[in-house]
Amino acid sequence: MKIVSARDFSLQREVDYGTPEQNEAARAIIRSVRQEGDAAVLRYTESFDGVSLTAEQLRVTDEELKSAYDKVEPSFIQAIQEAAENIRAFHMKQKRNSWMDWQPDGSLLGQIIRPLQRVGVYVPGGKAAYPSSVLMNVIPAQVAGVPEIVMVTPPATGGKAGIDPYTLVAAAEAGG
Repeated sequence: MKIVSARDFSLQREVDYGTPEQNEAARAIIRSVRQEGDAAVLRYTESFDGVSLTAEQLRVTDEELKSAYDKVEPSFIQAIQEAAENIRAFHMKQKRNSWMDWQPDGSLLGQIIRPLQRVGVYVPGGKAAYPSSVLMNVIPAQVAGVPEIVMVTPPATGGKAGIDPYTLVAAAEAGG
């Protein structure tokens, strides 16, 4: 019997989508972040977004979440909660189970379904906020059983640190 695992396929495979210059620029950014970690992320945030942050500002605090809830309307919170419930119910119906089936000739057929260990979710931000992107990306990963979900979003426009309060509330309501 041959077992084929997703690990057999290179996750480092590069796919080019832009011009050669754009692809090389993207590869350079990825190399920098892999080598330098948060220091590179902070440098690129300042360069691209015009916002100077510290490493401590990369994670949302409880105070920031509380402040976000104070800034959004109760009707938004209710709508986000209802949407989250609907999205979760929809994706629960898509879940599949692992299965094994011994054949009369002694062979074993089946599939094992396991969630990824970690996923990254990018939520657009800056000039426009898309709180629904939080729900539509985080909740399916949760339903699939992904144990670690990391969400990133750009800071507010105009050189201000901070995240759109609607996006933060959506993240909190999604379980982030």
